[in-house]
Amino acid sequence: GLWACLMHLFFGFLLCITIIGIPWGKQHFKMAALSLAPFGKDVELGF
Repeated sequence: GLWACLMHLFFGFLLCITIIGIPWGKQHFKMAALSLAPFGKDVELGF
């Protein structure tokens, strides 16, 4: 979990450098929080 969180944070910051990558960067930050606490969290798809 910790390495996955660090990688998601790294790529989130990397993607937020460009304007086009900001939505994907935000999703990486959400996945970083989810990777620290994988049990007891629900993932909902917002279609």
